[in-house]
Amino acid sequence: MSIPFDLPADDHTLSPRTGYTRAHWEAVADGLLTAAWRRATPGGALLHLPGRPSRSGVRSDGLEGYARTFLAAAFRVAGAHGDDPHHLLERYADGLAAGTRTPGRDDTESWPEILDVDVQGQPMVESASVALGLRLTAPWLWEKLDPAVQDRAEAWLRGALRHTPAPNNWYLFPYTVAGFLESVGRGDAETAAARERARDLLESWYRGDGWYADGDGRAFDHYNGWALHLYPVLDAHLAGDADALAHHGGRLRAHLDGLSLMFGADGAPLHFGRSLTYRFAASAAVSLGAVTGHTPLTPGASRRIASGALRHFLDRGALTSEGLLSLGWYGPHEASLQEYSGPASPYWASKAFVALLAPADHALWTDTEEPAPVEEADRVLSLPGPGLLLQATRADGTVRLHNHGSDHVRPHEGESAADDPHYGRLAYSTRTGPTARANAADNHLSVEVNGRASVRRRIHPLGAGHGDGWGWAASWHRPVFVAGPPMVPGLRAESVTVALGSLELRVHRLVGAPPGSRVTLTGWATGPEEPTVSALHGLYGWDDPAPEPVPAPQGTAWTPWARVPRLTGGCGGTTVHVALACLTTGPDAPPLERAVTDVRVDGGTVELTWTRDGSRTRVSFEPPEVRHTRP
Repeated sequence: MSIPFDLPADDHTLSPRTGYTRAHWEAVADGLLTAAWRRATPGGALLHLPGRPSRSGVRSDGLEGYARTFLAAAFRVAGAHGDDPHHLLERYADGLAAGTRTPGRDDTESWPEILDVDVQGQPMVESASVALGLRLTAPWLWEKLDPAVQDRAEAWLRGALRHTPAPNNWYLFPYTVAGFLESVGRGDAETAAARERARDLLESWYRGDGWYADGDGRAFDHYNGWALHLYPVLDAHLAGDADALAHHGGRLRAHLDGLSLMFGADGAPLHFGRSLTYRFAASAAVSLGAVTGHTPLTPGASRRIASGALRHFLDRGALTSEGLLSLGWYGPHEASLQEYSGPASPYWASKAFVALLAPADHALWTDTEEPAPVEEADRVLSLPGPGLLLQATRADGTVRLHNHGSDHVRPHEGESAADDPHYGRLAYSTRTGPTARANAADNHLSVEVNGRASVRRRIHPLGAGHGDGWGWAASWHRPVFVAGPPMVPGLRAESVTVALGSLELRVHRLVGAPPGSRVTLTGWATGPEEPTVSALHGLYGWDDPAPEPVPAPQGTAWTPWARVPRLTGGCGGTTVHVALACLTTGPDAPPLERAVTDVRVDGGTVELTWTRDGSRTRVSFEPPEVRHTRP
C-alpha cells in the first residue's frame, strides 16, 4: 500500500533486506508528526486525532496525542543533536505552556490532572512520555522555557508522584518523571521515594531469562521490551549511571536473546498480548540494546529487525490516507484493541524511534544489514522464566510462540470465565492472530461438561527445556466455564508442547472430568486466501484423526474470515489426548498423518517415533518431563 508521505529511495546496498536507512526513519518520524499536528488545538496542548474515544475520555485522549507524538519528536531532535528542521520543539513548548496553565479546567487547551488509576489515571501514563521528551530535549526546550512554565510543568508532573499507579509497569511512569526532575536539579525526597519504589517492584517482578512479569502475576508480553526494559535502561543511559546500566543492561541483553527471535522474516512481531496497536514499538528494545551496547546482536542484525518491523506495518496499511496510525494491526481491527485504546494510543509506536538516539555515524546505521535470527536457521528456544517456547523455521520465516506461562490474571483476581484471546491460547505466531472472543477459539483445549465449554485462564507452568533443534514446555490449568457453575471440582488440564522443525506435538491429560464429558482441540486460524496453511491431526484420544474445519467469521488481524481445524473426543476421569499441529507457508506443508509412527500411550506416558529422522520422544506427566533421543 502507498505511504501518504515521501520517503527516500530504498538503499539495497546498505540494507539488502529492508532497503531502509536512518534517513527513512527520520522521514517516517517527520511524516507521522506532520499528520498528527494537523489535529492540534490552537495552543498545541492537545492533539485530537479521529476515532472512537477511549474509556478515559476525549480530553485525556488529546493529551495522549500530545505526549506520545512528543516522544517521537524528542528522539528525532535529540538524535540529531538539536537540529530541528521542522521546528517541532517550538510547537511542543507552546503546548506545554498552554496545557499546564490551568490543569483540570474544561477549556480548549488545559490538560487533565493526574489522579489515581481508578479515578483518572491515564494522564499518569502520558506524564512519562512528557517527562522523557523533556529530558531528551532539555538543552533545546526545557532550558529555554520561562521559569514560570517550568514551575507549572513540574507541578503537573508531580501528580504522578502523589497518586496510585496501576499495579504493573505503571510504577515506571513516576520513576521516569522523577528521573527527569532530578536531571534538571528539581529532585527531592519525593522523587527519590518514587524511584526506590519502582526499583524494588521491578526486582520483585524479575523471573529470569531477561523477563519481567508485568506486575505480581504472570503477564509476559511486549511490555517487557517497550516498558519494563526501556524505562530503566534508558534512564541509566541518559544519567550516565554505569552501575545501573550494567545491571539493567545485562538483563536487556538476556531478554534480547529471546525477543530477537520473536520477529518473522517479513518483519512482523508476534501477535501476542495486549496493546498490539503499538505495532513497531515491539522493536524498541532491540534498538535500545544497540544504542547502549547491551545486546547479543550485531548492529546489522539489530537494524534489520527494527527496520523490518517498521516497514512491515507501513507497507500493509497501518497508516490512514492522512498519514495517521490507525487503531488496529494493519488497518483498523477492533479485536486487537482494549478499552483503554484511544485514537492516539497507536503512537506509543514512537518508542521505536529510540533507534534515532544512535547518531548517523553509529554502526547501527553504517553497518550492512545482516539476517535476523529467524533467517539464519531453524531454532527452538525455551524460556523457563516466563514459561514460553519459541519455534522458528527459516524456510518460511515464521515464528511461533507456545504459551505455557503467560495469563494476565492478577494474584488477587478469581479465575474469570471470560476468554482472553490475547493470553489464553496455547500458541501465537507472526503470521496469525487469535480469533475474536465470540468465534471459535484457535489453538485452544476446551472441556465440555453438559454442553458447556471451558476456557483457559490462570496458567501454571510445569517446566520447559530445549536441545539441539527441539524443545518443550508444559503447564496445567483449571478449566472454567462461562455458563453454569464456573468450575468442576478436581478438574485439571495438563498440557505439553514439543516443537521439532515446523511440527508441534501437543499432548494433554485431563484429570477429574465428569463421565460423558467431551474435549476439543483446535489448531491455527487461517483464511482461505492466505498462503499460510494450518494442519491438525489426531494421534490418540480423538473420535476421528481428521479435524473438521470450523468457521471464524470475524477473522483475525490477518484475514477478514478464517477457519479453525478442530478435533473432538470423549473424556471422563483421567484421559490422554495427543495431536500433531503445523503452521507453514506455501505448498510444502508436511503430511501430518505420516509424520510419526509407533505411538504408544501408557497411563501418564506418551512415546512416539518421528519419521523424519527416527528420533524418539517420550512425554511423561508424573513428573512432567520430556525426553528426545536420536538413533
